[in-house]
Amino acid sequence: MITLDGNKTAKDIKDELAVEVKEITKAGQRPPHLVAVLVGNNGASVTYVNWKVKDCEEVGYKSTLLKLSDTVSEKELLDEIERLNEDDGVDGFIVQLPLPKHIDEQNVIRAIKPEKDVDGFHPENVGKMALNLPTFLPATPAGIIELLDRYNIETGGKHCVVVGRSHIVGMPISVLMSQNHYPGNCTVTITHSRTRNLEKLLKEADIIIAALGKPDFVTGEMVKKGAVVIDVGISRVPDTTKKSGYRIAGDVHFESVSKKSSFITPVPGGVGPMTRAMLLKNTMLAYKMRTH
Repeated sequence: MITLDGNKTAKDIKDELAVEVKEITKAGQRPPHLVAVLVGNNGASVTYVNWKVKDCEEVGYKSTLLKLSDTVSEKELLDEIERLNEDDGVDGFIVQLPLPKHIDEQNVIRAIKPEKDVDGFHPENVGKMALNLPTFLPATPAGIIELLDRYNIETGGKHCVVVGRSHIVGMPISVLMSQNHYPGNCTVTITHSRTRNLEKLLKEADIIIAALGKPDFVTGEMVKKGAVVIDVGISRVPDTTKKSGYRIAGDVHFESVSKKSSFITPVPGGVGPMTRAMLLKNTMLAYKMRTH
């Protein structure tokens, strides 16, 4: 069993991007600029955004954190997005999700200019991804593809079972894994809460991508020997033995599944760091599209 080390792979990507930034600034040009828009004080969102700002610093990007109150109106947020759309000094920006209930997330996503949508959520970018055209890929699916690629994991002709059908992970990764290139060329089954024969499908899978948000859901008896297992989930589980009072768990029961898998991602330290690294890659792509 080989652990797919997201921390190390993400560091490799950041090191490569840092070299590019040095070349850009040495040529007298400004570095890429990423803006993160944070609405309210959701604990997880604050943590994620702070990590993204730190990542930018590490590779030499300019980053701006725009904090808005959770009482901001949808119109006020859309006005800020329009300002960022028109700002030539901004290459890409993200609006951290989830948003307060009074704001329609789809309205916000659609308001972002596709060429600045480094999260890859705009319908135009999703359509381009589905058609296998050059575009920004959603960061988590892109991070999974990058891990498979950098570890040279064979995917052609394999049966890939995706657990979960979210627009952020499940649906896009099912498209990417089925496309006619490497990594890809899989026969993909996408499963969800209405799937009746889930355990049977998991036992048949060569590659499992679990993205449903239920801790320790996939266990060793559900997985065949030699399967590649990608765990996207991250949950806090109460644990009185920990100083914090909780432990971090993925959707996969690591202890039992790792004994049978050929490759597996840990949680934390697997897909999470890759998601952040791919946001940086998308920002570099946005910068090049704007400046070349």
